[in-house]
Amino acid sequence: MDGKSMDIAGDKLNQLKAILPEAFTENKIDWEKLRAALGDNIEFKNERYVLNWAGKSDAFRALQAPSTATLSPCPEESVYFEQSGNVFIEGENLEVLKALQKSYFGKIKMIYIDPPYNTGNDHFIYPDRFSESREDYLSRIGDKDETGLMTREGLFRKNSKDGGHYHSNWLSMMYPRLFLARNLLRDDGVIFVSIDDNEVHNLRLLMNEVFGEENFSGNFLWHRRQRADSRNQSNVSTDHEYIVAYSKSENAIQKGVSIDTEKYGNPDNDPRGPWASIDLSGLATAAQRPNLHYDIVDPATGNVYPPNPTRGWSKSKENVRKMIGEGRILFPKNPSGRPREKKFLNDLLTTITGFSTCLDSKVVGYTTNGTREVTEIFKGKYFDFPKPSTLIKVFIEQASSINSQDIILDFFAGSCTTAHAVLELNREDGGNRKFICVQLPEKCDENTEAYKAGYSTIAEIGKERIRRVIRKISDDQSVKLDLDGRAASQDLGFKVFKLRESNFKIWRTAIETEEDLVAQMQQHLEPLDEHAKIEDILYELLLKAGVPLTADIRAEEGFLLANNGEIALALERADEDVIKKILAMKPQKVFTLDRLFKQNDKLKTNTALQMKDAGIEFKVI
Repeated sequence: MDGKSMDIAGDKLNQLKAILPEAFTENKIDWEKLRAALGDNIEFKNERYVLNWAGKSDAFRALQAPSTATLSPCPEESVYFEQSGNVFIEGENLEVLKALQKSYFGKIKMIYIDPPYNTGNDHFIYPDRFSESREDYLSRIGDKDETGLMTREGLFRKNSKDGGHYHSNWLSMMYPRLFLARNLLRDDGVIFVSIDDNEVHNLRLLMNEVFGEENFSGNFLWHRRQRADSRNQSNVSTDHEYIVAYSKSENAIQKGVSIDTEKYGNPDNDPRGPWASIDLSGLATAAQRPNLHYDIVDPATGNVYPPNPTRGWSKSKENVRKMIGEGRILFPKNPSGRPREKKFLNDLLTTITGFSTCLDSKVVGYTTNGTREVTEIFKGKYFDFPKPSTLIKVFIEQASSINSQDIILDFFAGSCTTAHAVLELNREDGGNRKFICVQLPEKCDENTEAYKAGYSTIAEIGKERIRRVIRKISDDQSVKLDLDGRAASQDLGFKVFKLRESNFKIWRTAIETEEDLVAQMQQHLEPLDEHAKIEDILYELLLKAGVPLTADIRAEEGFLLANNGEIALALERADEDVIKKILAMKPQKVFTLDRLFKQNDKLKTNTALQMKDAGIEFKVI
């Protein structure tokens, strides 16, 4: 354990080494050997289709730079902190995504994000100052005003269309976040990204590169506006947005939409079972499909039914003749009517049809529905243009399972519509899905209703929205309990964490100068921050050991057990009694603090030997 987030580049190299060990010499890639191993499947020329922009290589280096940041628990801002499997994280999302790599690598079922659309007027963080040191960058994203809130001036940069790197800046902001997000997805995971016309073209190209063009799932069209916009000087009303979907692999399949089987009945007691009357018309002209243009004759009446000249029939003459013999063609009583197919329910190969990319706004809602939803929750207009929870709920329903504790991640959480959608969907279908929402503590403008109502940051609005949704569902369930006597089992809580600097001073900085070396040596005398709390240390060690934030933690006499007894942590005592009790529990790993041994080198050495003999990984920090 070195206190850093997962080494992206190192992990990829290890994967390559495992597959092609012959391409390495003295632990370095031998390019000639690699080329020989790959044969004709290698291309060193640049004459190929590729997405490139100013700053791409720097953005890639930014995502590869490990983070030493940690996530500090805030039980006082949470609801049922100990019991809940839902998580809200307050912090800059690039650093948070890095912090989550070890604990949530390959564990997220679905991601939904609503990032900045790059309209030319919006502000967002993007890694455009690559000449600055990492310490300067961290200082910039941590700029605070006199009240301790992050400032727009230090944190955000306006990406104006007048700038020379307008699209490049947006791509540099999105690239590392999408790359890290892909790492977190399960093999059957899927990501949905809301976007508008400003960057949908670049987003598609970017996601082709990150997720693979073959993993494109669909580009959903959302009719977001109920009424045409008359303010545009071009007299064109842009009424739509997109939700671009990609999967992690071919194993990710949407549920689709259930066919309405209620239209199937059996009024004539047909022994073949329920059936429905289906249109027999086709979709091709005589020039296109001449074999589908013919007369159908009712054998009982002799009535002749010619084809529709622009559509023809959906089945060939031979098939229709066979179906007439089997009683599968319904002839009209009125000669002016049209023959129809008698479609039996048992003939359906599946009761599922495709999930349309043209979203029905009567089902998923409009922008006005999202605004009204938030206004009703807060009794005031505290957020601009939130997505309706019904929109996100549709995608969660398509991508997740009811009883599998699938995790839904949103790292541009805003007002936390995604959390709202997860909670509501679980209430409706009895599911146990979990959410992780990440939101920057962006300061609210002092002229907004939200700020005047006491909400200093957007993160505070998001947390309060979750609390109020939980409260409403709890109240509804109390009424239900009174009616039918059943207690609800839904997870109605969430854990709040905040992005912080590491509690361990030895993990905070890199050694670049002689002064850094002196400072580092001094830190080894007392590596732990003097203000660090036990719970902060606990979660940092678990996070950097790859344990989820919602893992079970059990207090024993003198130590803690986490993740079903896998890890024991001695954070307050490290005497012989505690060591003996830990050994009896037989954990796989044991973490403790050097200062707890109180310079008793003999005890520390003996403890290390006992742990080794027991096959336990032992780490002293």
